[in-house]
Amino acid sequence: MKKKFILPLLLSGLVWFSACESNNEETGTAKMQVRMTDAPGDYAEVNIDIKSVQVHKEAEGDDSGWVTLDQINPGVYNLLDFANGKDTLLASSTLPAGKISQLRLVLGDNNTLKLKNGEVKSLKTPSGQTSGVKLQINADLESDVTYVLLLDFDAAKSVVARGNGQYNLKPVIRTITQAVAGGIKGSVTPAEYKPGIYVISAANDTIGGFADDAGKFLIKGVPSGTYTVKFYTEGGAHDKTVENVSVSQNQVKDLGTVVLE
Repeated sequence: MKKKFILPLLLSGLVWFSACESNNEETGTAKMQVRMTDAPGDYAEVNIDIKSVQVHKEAEGDDSGWVTLDQINPGVYNLLDFANGKDTLLASSTLPAGKISQLRLVLGDNNTLKLKNGEVKSLKTPSGQTSGVKLQINADLESDVTYVLLLDFDAAKSVVARGNGQYNLKPVIRTITQAVAGGIKGSVTPAEYKPGIYVISAANDTIGGFADDAGKFLIKGVPSGTYTVKFYTEGGAHDKTVENVSVSQNQVKDLGTVVLE
């Protein structure tokens, strides 16, 4: 977003870690990330071939309610790489606010198990490649809030010996949905000032953007905490600072109308 004026030099050392989204875009959406972690298993590797991640938007489910997350990192993942608190991003997307009832992992054919002696075994997934592995979620997504859905694989329980030297993959997965960031919204008057807006944390991490032509602004992806919100206008004559703005991780804080005198 380009503006004519130059923001004060005192902000030149601050770090941008997100962007502002004006209220003139489509409202009623939430951001969701799907991440994967694992409980340790007694194997050298447990490799899972993930092709797609989908969520279901209806409480009762037919296939018409499934939505494929559009920012996907497909590939073969060794579950044991993500033990002891580590995780990895599988997919993310902007979704309509509302209830999601299920998640589905669509698996490919390249699922393998590496034993401690170095032997590699194929992992058979009876239903994973076709209908997908379905998980119950039942989470409510609030508008303009950012969520993380964590898939906690249990590698030891997910690998089932068949008794003939072969192994099946029957994923045992615990799901955890958590809001991780809220936002700040409001409007400025007079709208024609179109100020630059900075949301500054105590550590000087900064999110920034501009109000739209109607004076409205919406800054998403703000972690819980207390912030200083600064409004900068051309020439600085109508600058304004709002102190001690508290944001929770599942809330979009409404500043109401900010008057730029």
